[in-house]
Amino acid sequence: MKKTLYASILISTLFISLFSSFASKAESTVGYFGFEPDIITNYIGQSNKKLGYVRITVDLMLSDMSNIAIVEHHTPLLRDALVEILSKEPEEKIKSLTGREEIRKRCAEKLKTLLKQETGQEIIREVLFTKYLYH
Repeated sequence: MKKTLYASILISTLFISLFSSFASKAESTVGYFGFEPDIITNYIGQSNKKLGYVRITVDLMLSDMSNIAIVEHHTPLLRDALVEILSKEPEEKIKSLTGREEIRKRCAEKLKTLLKQETGQEIIREVLFTKYLYH
């Protein structure tokens, strides 16, 4: 009985150790890249006479830390895509929480597509807006 209990504990410990090792290795490869400086652009106001601006801090969650150099190389292309998306949005969408989430998703899709076209790899896991200010 004691032998079976010890064997069971040993197997459980080994399994937990292997699983946690695998999980930590899988998560340790995730990297983050932040655009510097913030993205600032005008957006379409409710009346044609009024211009507003939006300032966002964008961080990219990357599938692998080793891809940071690739993202740095393509930063001008990615910044341009972000500015293009934001500048075409109406004021109502910029200022609403649901609109903000739609914009973030659209930015994520666009940036993922651009990097896939340029590199042939899935590099971006997620796009995060860590600061979002408008006026």
